[in-house]
Amino acid sequence: MNKFLGKSKKGFTLIELMIVVAIIGILAAIAIPNFVRFQLKAKTSEGKVNLAAIRTAEEAYFSEFGSYVAAAVTPTTIGGTTKRAFTEVVGGGFGIIGWAPEGQVFFNYEVVVNGAAYVASAGADIDGNGTDQSWGYVQAGTATTPPVVVGTLGLVKCSVATSLSNQVIACDPTYGQSEF
Repeated sequence: MNKFLGKSKKGFTLIELMIVVAIIGILAAIAIPNFVRFQLKAKTSEGKVNLAAIRTAEEAYFSEFGSYVAAAVTPTTIGGTTKRAFTEVVGGGFGIIGWAPEGQVFFNYEVVVNGAAYVASAGADIDGNGTDQSWGYVQAGTATTPPVVVGTLGLVKCSVATSLSNQVIACDPTYGQSEF
């Protein structure tokens, strides 16, 4: 029995351990960028979903009172990589239409009204690269309403044409769009 105890080879060799570490490194190099991209996509959906909620609140208000309500940029500082409180001035437009997001937000929100038309805008720099991402929703109104309403969200200008009515669109066409 003693001759078997001396020749026992338990454990892994250095080569085997290096191969495992290399495989884990390759998997991490593939997974981490995808994970970051999915995080940014989830943060972007906040802006689009809240624009849809603003649209619903504006349309409900219009049905009852016959006009849309403008709302100043809220929060007042441009959105970044961290969430911040949504605090609106008392009597501001979002309070009048009965809309406020739950909890803290990445994006700034604004509604610019032009007669029977409006643009709701959302903007933030969610990836922290210094370039703002901005989204807009247009309600074109009647044919007598000018075809373009421009919303200014912080430093971002979102100009939306009537042909894109009833869609949340990206102020930069590379972002994509969501239809309702």
